[in-house]
Amino acid sequence: MELAREPIIIQGGMGVAVSAWPLAKAVAQTGQLGVVSGTALDVVLARRLQRGDPGGHLRRALAEFPLPDIAQRVLDRYFVPGGTPADAPFVPLRLLDESPSQDQQELIVVANFVEVYLAKEDHDGLVGINYLEKIQLPTLPSLFGALIAGVDYVLMGAGIPTAIPGILDRLCEGKPVELALRVEGAERDDRFRCCFDPDTFTGGQTPWLRRPKFLPIVASATLATMLTRKASGAVDGFVVEGPTAGGHNAPPRGQPSFNNRGEPVYGERDVVDLAAMRSLGRPFWLAGSYGSPERVVDALEAGAAGVQVGTAFAFCNESGMSESIRRAVIQGSKSGALDVCTDPVASPTGFPFKVLSLLGSLSEAAAYQLRKRRCDLGFLRQAFRKPNGGLGWRCPAEPVAAYVHKGGQQADTTGRKCVCNALMANVGLGQVRADGGRELPLVTSGDEVRHLAQFLRGSDALAYSARDVVSYLLSLVGARRTSVPC
Repeated sequence: MELAREPIIIQGGMGVAVSAWPLAKAVAQTGQLGVVSGTALDVVLARRLQRGDPGGHLRRALAEFPLPDIAQRVLDRYFVPGGTPADAPFVPLRLLDESPSQDQQELIVVANFVEVYLAKEDHDGLVGINYLEKIQLPTLPSLFGALIAGVDYVLMGAGIPTAIPGILDRLCEGKPVELALRVEGAERDDRFRCCFDPDTFTGGQTPWLRRPKFLPIVASATLATMLTRKASGAVDGFVVEGPTAGGHNAPPRGQPSFNNRGEPVYGERDVVDLAAMRSLGRPFWLAGSYGSPERVVDALEAGAAGVQVGTAFAFCNESGMSESIRRAVIQGSKSGALDVCTDPVASPTGFPFKVLSLLGSLSEAAAYQLRKRRCDLGFLRQAFRKPNGGLGWRCPAEPVAAYVHKGGQQADTTGRKCVCNALMANVGLGQVRADGGRELPLVTSGDEVRHLAQFLRGSDALAYSARDVVSYLLSLVGARRTSVPC
């Protein structure tokens, strides 16, 4: 099959492990861009191995890692033949800080390699990986692992990733890299950094690496223009995401206001200037309520290379979302019973976060109140400068007393949800607690979740495939632009 110059459809990189390798592979095999989520892959790999690696896929990928001693150490630490019982807790991992151990780096690098390798296995389609700029600590070893696996695109949102293009360049040259950390209260002379040296990590065996294309995810032409001018290396295009997309949204521009449900109100200032995007001379994809054939054509006619679609793929057969959630959401979509709220406080990041109301999840006030607050995964912790000049870490979703003791404001803890643990629960990897209780899910989706029925084949259907989504989305696009193999 002859691929178009750029994919028309980018499948959203939804974390944690919703956009896992089976989904990205299925989309890539249609000729579009399949994307794996790079969020928390170290925990995901460790927990999948503890559950016994059904099908042997992870072990097959580990056998292809070019540094077999490292792969074997990861396997020895976490793989449980036959798997631990479903009611057994997962072995906890030590929380990352600015100086990860060799063991921690090995797990991160290998986890990112495994996810990309499996997504790219046995086809020549395009595969990308999506990261959150807000989650800085694992970024450098994560990128290295994805590069070793030959990732084609790196996408990054939830921040302003000016440093990432140059980091990709240096990693491909086998050079040491560093990433400045955002630290609350940092002083002018402070230098808080994460560092990674490929040669030190590999013992001088750094493999030859090919640079992927880099696509930052932005909410405005202003940000895209700034990245074009000031990024540390080549920016190859943009995903332009509107406020109806799932997951984290950019906050509204200007003075904030809220509707009667407490949701932030977006206005004219939040509408992307497409003429300004076209003037940058780089391909861009529109995201946020572009999950229909008509909207795909609208995007192309507006000068976009195509669209990014997440929600439609989040609930398809190949998604990592647990089957019970997928079925409940599809049924709710068919009956018109779904409600999506843009919650301004749910995420510890402070970004507005789309929450889908769902029975048995943390979207229920009673379930949220009953959950014991804890922060034992720590991906969304925030760095702060201690009085002695060192780094401390706190999360507004952790126990209130602990957060306040670390200098945080109690008001910042109100309504915060443990997104890390909840997203693990979404994909069947939630922690089992000492009292036998389980972490509850918290499902995020875009507003387009109400229209999932358009992908179903038959009035009684409650499931659809990634290929169904691609075929339907491209159904109004001329054959000269792309083709989907049968």
